[in-house]
Amino acid sequence: MPESRILLVSNLKNPRSVSQITLLGQVIQLLPRDSFKKLVDHHQTDKHSKGISSWDHLASMVFCHLAGADSVRDISNGLRSMAGNRVRLGMKAAPSKSCVSYINKHRNWELFRDYYFTVLKHLKVKGMPGRGALRNIKRKIFLMDASVIPLYLSLFDWAAYRKRKGGLKLHTVLDYEGLLPVFCQVF
Repeated sequence: MPESRILLVSNLKNPRSVSQITLLGQVIQLLPRDSFKKLVDHHQTDKHSKGISSWDHLASMVFCHLAGADSVRDISNGLRSMAGNRVRLGMKAAPSKSCVSYINKHRNWELFRDYYFTVLKHLKVKGMPGRGALRNIKRKIFLMDASVIPLYLSLFDWAAYRKRKGGLKLHTVLDYEGLLPVFCQVF
């Protein structure tokens, strides 16, 4: 599965010194590993884990979202194709399909909930986008998004919106300050 790459120029005097860093690598670099390790110890999610570690699980799920993976096969094959880059992400090995499926079902989800709020605090301290250019506006700013989530009609016959296509329309309102959803409605 092809992965997005962003080229960064490390030295403008020498145009040949260009390093390729994947988008996944850049996102993973923003995540604080020390606080994740503390949460893993607190929740004891790696205590009896013989397969994939909690960090590998997190990196796999971030890859799933960035690559737009539709199945555990896409996750497994996509991570396997990134042989050298996995080491830079801190992953030991690419998980198999059955391993991804098993950990998604059995690993404690509270670890990732707590880590979400930890990362949110971390990014706010680092300077997450604020009002910046919109300082003159005194009122609270909300962003609205309407997305169509495609569904298979053979599985969800109630979700028909065209002859052969099914789907849901998700309306979401985000608070501009914290970039968190304040309202969601499904049609």
